[in-house]
Amino acid sequence: MQTIICMKWGSRYGHEYVNRLYKSIKKHTRRKTQLHCFTDDTSNIDKNVICKPLPKISLPDSIAFTPWRKMSLWQYPLYDLQGDVLFLDLDLVITGNLDRFFNFKPGFYCVIENWTQIGENIGNTSCFRFTVGKHSSIFEKFQKDPEKYWKKYHIEQVYLSKKIKDQAFWPNEWCKSFKHNLLPRWPLRIWKPAKLPKETSIVAFTGKPDPDDVVNGKWPIKNSQIYKKLYKQLKTPQWILDNWL
Repeated sequence: MQTIICMKWGSRYGHEYVNRLYKSIKKHTRRKTQLHCFTDDTSNIDKNVICKPLPKISLPDSIAFTPWRKMSLWQYPLYDLQGDVLFLDLDLVITGNLDRFFNFKPGFYCVIENWTQIGENIGNTSCFRFTVGKHSSIFEKFQKDPEKYWKKYHIEQVYLSKKIKDQAFWPNEWCKSFKHNLLPRWPLRIWKPAKLPKETSIVAFTGKPDPDDVVNGKWPIKNSQIYKKLYKQLKTPQWILDNWL
């Protein structure tokens, strides 16, 4: 049994994101695979998704609902989970096989090399795999003084990369950023959609636009940033329609 986990809190992402993730996981795995969702609201989530309360963690109010909450996954025990588990953010699109993410370097902390920090040994935790309980000490140290580590490292994925020695990056072609890798440069993006590499299994949507925005062909712009309308344009690629809806 392969185990994939996700987290949903607050109101930015609704139940439909979890359900799409589950549907896409089933489409892109050949082995028996289960999805666990840690959430504060189970309403309308597919009955086949295993829902559990958000793991307990003590965080300063200012980061209580930020990716620092992912640190709660490193505690042990983590409900009844054991062995290697794969974490996926809700705002990514699965475009290829996921089974290979369980074959790659078993027992290692495997993560995307952060697209904006190439060569700096920093992971991006949109998609990562870890062994439950293996690095529980990083959670325990963090819990003793979360504000100290937050102010020192700013982002949870930086803290993890600095503390975990057996970190390995996924092969470059497996995980791509829509914005940093696939979106054509302006002005090509006005008429040319983002092209999906053949070997890519995960497309991450960091910040904006979200997958729904790309489906609708509209990059959200705040009224105070209307000047950005010139270059924040995009065409909807067929591969997102095939794998998101």
